[in-house]
Amino acid sequence: LPIGYGQTISQPYIVAWMLQELQLKESDKLLEVGTGCGYNAAVASLLVDEVFTIEVVPELAESSGKRLESLGYKNIHVFAGDGYQGHKEQAPYDAIVLTAAPIKVPQTLFNQLGEGGRLIAPEGGQGETQLLNLYIKENGKLSKHGIGMVRFVPMVGNPDS
Repeated sequence: LPIGYGQTISQPYIVAWMLQELQLKESDKLLEVGTGCGYNAAVASLLVDEVFTIEVVPELAESSGKRLESLGYKNIHVFAGDGYQGHKEQAPYDAIVLTAAPIKVPQTLFNQLGEGGRLIAPEGGQGETQLLNLYIKENGKLSKHGIGMVRFVPMVGNPDS
C-alpha cells in the first residue's frame, strides 16, 4: 500500500517472512534500511534488543519516529539518511534488513554486519521481480542463499557514494 513519497508498506506476510528468515535473537541489534511508516521496525522491536532504522525520505523518518515514540516503542532509533551508507555509528549489527530493492547490496552494508550476522535484501531492478537473498557472514566470508521472488520499490539513495 502507498504511504506517500513514492514509497509503500510491505504486506504483513512479507515482513514476517523476512524477519523469520533472519532468525533473530532477543539479544540482537538490527539495522533496518528503509523505515517507511515504521511498521517493520515495530514488529522487529518485539523480537530484538535494539532496532536502528534509517530512512532516505526525511518526512517519513520524522513522521515514523514520532509515531513509534507516541506508541511507546523505546528500543527503536530512527534516523534520516542514505540507506546505501547504512548507520556505521552503531555497527556492527547482528542482522540487517532492507525494505527496498537495490540492484545489488552495497559493500558498506556488508562491512557493518558483524561476525555471524545475517542480512536479508530484495535485489533487482525496478518494475521487475526481484530475488530475496539471505547473506550470512561466517569467518569473515559471506554466503548467499536465494529465498524467493518478491517485488519491492527501488532503494533510493546514492549507490556509488
